[in-house]
Amino acid sequence: MPDPMRIRAQAAGDKVTVRVLMSHEMETGQRKDANGQVIPAWFIQDVSASLNGKPVFRAEWGPAVSKNPFLQFNLKGAKAGDKLAVTWKDNKGETRTDEATVS
Repeated sequence: MPDPMRIRAQAAGDKVTVRVLMSHEMETGQRKDANGQVIPAWFIQDVSASLNGKPVFRAEWGPAVSKNPFLQFNLKGAKAGDKLAVTWKDNKGETRTDEATVS
């Protein structure tokens, strides 16, 4: 199972800044290994977030995103104590969901 994401959600007034660091190798499918064999593509395709169970963010990514990607976005209407869940799914079908509490 992939390493957990590091999620920080900090409220400031009526806005919450969400920062997510995901642990994933993110191969493009264009590099070769030491034997000259192409390393198969392996990358995060879908990222979504929900606040208290309600979807608030969704993105579709491709192979050009860097290893261990960092994502930041802002939300309105959230407050301290709310539950934020972030989920990613890669092109091999692996998924990871982690949660944080808005502070």
